[in-house]
Amino acid sequence: NVRLLAMDIDGVLTDGRIWLDLQGNELKTFHVHDGQGIAMAHRAGLRTAWISGRASAAVRRRATELGVTWVYENVKAKVPAIRDIMQQSQEPASAVAYIGDDLIDVPVFHTVGLSIAVASAPPDVRAQAAWVTRSAGGAGAVREVIDLILRLQGRWDAVVQELFGTDW
Repeated sequence: NVRLLAMDIDGVLTDGRIWLDLQGNELKTFHVHDGQGIAMAHRAGLRTAWISGRASAAVRRRATELGVTWVYENVKAKVPAIRDIMQQSQEPASAVAYIGDDLIDVPVFHTVGLSIAVASAPPDVRAQAAWVTRSAGGAGAVREVIDLILRLQGRWDAVVQELFGTDW
């Protein structure tokens, strides 16, 4: 019954490395499979939210490209952010899934209906999640989550058909 998928950015949508150029700009890489998964989630009617402890022009640009509904940056305590998003979306905790990778995400795990850690998260973080992905952060973990949610909801085939005109 997931209708809202929220996630951390660094270490979930990226591999967690932070690249800085000589001008001090922050560079990030995003996996194309995760972007396609987010497009599929939106097509299926799921809404998305990104919550990050950092701020980055690259994140804002990618979020705009993908049509992410809520983007919270420079967040030091993520529970108030996820509660704000749940209030704005009018979704109960039971309809919210959250993907995280580090200790800052664990309190959110205990606030939402489905907590997910990426495979590259530290052991203590993985132990707090209801589900751990097979894929590492920045390597398709978000797509893995979305594919499974859509398949369990019986929406995956219809979304693929709508987006690509392909029968499965």
